[in-house]
Amino acid sequence: MVSKAVHKHARVSPKKARVVLDLIRGKSVEEASSILLSARRRVSPLLSKLLKSAVANASEKGYNDIDSLYIKEVYATQGPTLKRFRARAMGRAFARKTRMSHITIVLEQRGF
Repeated sequence: MVSKAVHKHARVSPKKARVVLDLIRGKSVEEASSILLSARRRVSPLLSKLLKSAVANASEKGYNDIDSLYIKEVYATQGPTLKRFRARAMGRAFARKTRMSHITIVLEQRGF
C-alpha cells in the first residue's frame, strides 16, 4: 500500500525542481526532511511541506510505523506556462515564459 501527495501548479520550473528531487529519491522520510532543510533552493520549502502532507496521508491510511516510510517515487512534470510580455526598445515586446510544475511524492513502507 502506498501513500502519495501532489502539489499542482507549483511556481517553479520542473528542471529546477528535479535538481532537489534527485537528492531525496529513495531516502527515508527523516533523512529526506533533513536534506530539504539544508538545501538552499527555492523549491525546498515547497517539497518539505509536500513531504509532510504525504506523511499525514500515510497516517490517515493506517500506517502505524511512520519511521519505516521511504520515498518510493518523486517526480515533477510540466504544468501550464504563464506567458507575459515585457516592453523593449523601439516599441518591441519580449515574451517571458514562467513555467509551472506538478510535483508528486509517493511513500511506501520498507519491508513490504
